[in-house]
Amino acid sequence: MIYSGKEAIEKYGTRYNLSKALKNKEIFRLEHGIYSDKDLVNPMIIASKKYSSAIITMDSAFYYYDLTDVIPKKTFIATNRNSNIIHDSNIVQIRIPKEKLNQGKEVVLIDGEKVKMYNRERLLVELIRKRNQIPFDYYKELISNYRKIVDDLDMYKIEEYLSLYKNESNIADVLLREVF
Repeated sequence: MIYSGKEAIEKYGTRYNLSKALKNKEIFRLEHGIYSDKDLVNPMIIASKKYSSAIITMDSAFYYYDLTDVIPKKTFIATNRNSNIIHDSNIVQIRIPKEKLNQGKEVVLIDGEKVKMYNRERLLVELIRKRNQIPFDYYKELISNYRKIVDDLDMYKIEEYLSLYKNESNIADVLLREVF
């Protein structure tokens, strides 16, 4: 299980007991203010705990949904456009307007921990929108994997997410041409 600093102190009673537990390896400090009873924890879980309002997106979510075999070096998170800039070398922050941020958000279980992540339909729309910012080979791999699961995708959700953007018809044309 993963704990914030406050939760770890509550679990062990005092800071002194927490430091003793750290020395005895009953609990591990992963980052400043983030603790776990395991020494190795998925970076998506750490990012989700550290930035509680953030949503896992793009490369990290593609890997979770088995749409790629490329393990992301950094965790990609979506945050409110008006939130503070995150200065963390392990995080890629994508800032999204508040009205679009929670569209397609789901809670998934990763190693027993709840993590907010975009669903596959929202990720497909984001992939098409950002296709010029992604390496071509990586983009083609993702598109070919989406073609394999096209029957499992919810078209109504895709249409709903497309309607969030001004260039809806352009994105829809690319989507129909490359995926369906």
